[in-house]
Amino acid sequence: MVQPNGKGLDQKEIGRNKALNSNKMSNISLIIEERAASIGKFLVGRLLPFVQKRAVGPFVFIDHMGPVQLDKGQNLDVPPHPHIGLSTLTFLFEGSILHKDSLGTSVEVKPGEVNWMTAGKGVVHSERTPDYLRKVDKSLHGLQIWVALPKNLEQMPPSFSHISAEEIPAWEQEGVKMKLIAGKAFGKKSPVPTYSKLYFLEIKSTKTAELTLGDHLFGESALYILNGGISAEGNTYGPKQLLVANDSKLCSFTMAENSTVYLFGGEPFPEERYIDWNFVSSNKEIIKAAKLKWVDQKFPKVPGETDFVPLPLPRSAK
Repeated sequence: MVQPNGKGLDQKEIGRNKALNSNKMSNISLIIEERAASIGKFLVGRLLPFVQKRAVGPFVFIDHMGPVQLDKGQNLDVPPHPHIGLSTLTFLFEGSILHKDSLGTSVEVKPGEVNWMTAGKGVVHSERTPDYLRKVDKSLHGLQIWVALPKNLEQMPPSFSHISAEEIPAWEQEGVKMKLIAGKAFGKKSPVPTYSKLYFLEIKSTKTAELTLGDHLFGESALYILNGGISAEGNTYGPKQLLVANDSKLCSFTMAENSTVYLFGGEPFPEERYIDWNFVSSNKEIIKAAKLKWVDQKFPKVPGETDFVPLPLPRSAK
């Protein structure tokens, strides 16, 4: 997803949002409240990056998109824009998005499916409402995620994979329904072609359930509450909160009935990752070169697309 507002991170705005540090005895080190961010004509709920937590494992960016009801003539139209140094993961709860990219891909992603695009040294893509939905009422709701690439793969050739809902490992455990959307965990492996040690899980409960998952997790870990709620260590948490764990091995909580949460994380990289607009890299010079390349329109084109998203001006220049 394009981030039209410069680096996509307003430090003053972030400073006004609530981040709660728990006491030292708690396994919850940080609570991040979902906060509004603009992606052009739409507002989304931004979770990462956050001023006090730039990444969780290799996950460097997460937007909660919707739920939004679109009337006839209201459509998602994100024109062609570039990425480097990351993989994007689109996972929808409602609605549909037509993805087109400079590799020649044209595919519709629907609820429960995964679009996984690896930018590597550079890719361009657009995201739009499919033609058959553009003149009818519709809804749109989902998650859009950026996963940084390992340093040695940041300049790899771009690629794209579409994974059907039926291919995603799904099972029941401790009274809840689980899906391994990406990565490896619980002795299972998602078919999404990841490039680092990570996990991204959906957990749904219809009744109250106690879960102890630490033995199955590794690296850094965080939990996002989509709906319902959880309780942990005597505290209760609700929708639109992201809980970051001190120690993934101590991940234990109780889900309220009719709750949905997303658990994600993995091994962090030894090098810092920089984010500037839609570019991610461990090297600022690579980002600088990518910005100039986009300004000069030297990135590959998306077949059939003629729109162009200009590089945002620095905030000081606005």
